[in-house]
Amino acid sequence: MKRKRELEKVSEIKSAIEELSVMVRLKPGDNHDAAHIPTKPFLHVCNSVLQVLDKIGPTMAVLRQDIHQNIQRLEIVHESDPSLYSNLVEILKKEASEGNARKNTSSSKAVVWLTRAMDFTLALLQKLATDPEQSMEEAVEESYNITLKPWHGWISSAAFKVALKLVPDNKTFTDLLMGKDGSNDTLKEETQTLITLLSPFLEEIHSIMRVYKMDKVKST
Repeated sequence: MKRKRELEKVSEIKSAIEELSVMVRLKPGDNHDAAHIPTKPFLHVCNSVLQVLDKIGPTMAVLRQDIHQNIQRLEIVHESDPSLYSNLVEILKKEASEGNARKNTSSSKAVVWLTRAMDFTLALLQKLATDPEQSMEEAVEESYNITLKPWHGWISSAAFKVALKLVPDNKTFTDLLMGKDGSNDTLKEETQTLITLLSPFLEEIHSIMRVYKMDKVKST
């Protein structure tokens, strides 16, 4: 609860920046044999992304619920052995060795879908940073098409298409991200910092997912 109260004092984007900075400091090196994704900071980043998606409104309801459930699933596994599972890669390794990684309720699938949700958020922020005049509806739809749609079944895709009409306009979304004490300049700076930190982080996770053959998983 204390951590939650502390995070509420800063923007969702700044919270994600802080957690990504922690992950960079904890990174042991570039040796792939020692791949390391700190579990708790990873989940804190996902939580911050969840709050960003909240600003988009009802369109993200299904995705938001999915993220929340996957975060909870990984939290339970982590808490079962905090020392061993302090590295997210150990969770993937264990399920791969047991042949459970592709089960619908696996933690490995939770990692996959959390990563894709962050892919979507990154794509959206990049589009809005590159072309602030682009409509939110277009930016959300294009970001969805290149990150989530290839892995969704037709039911999920159809539901998203309907909900797309509920996306807020650019100013409303920007104002929500800024908060009452924010400014456009600060938001732009923080967004660019988040993009810079999040991009290589996601590339690393995708590389690890390829090692464990989880990169092509689709929804049922």
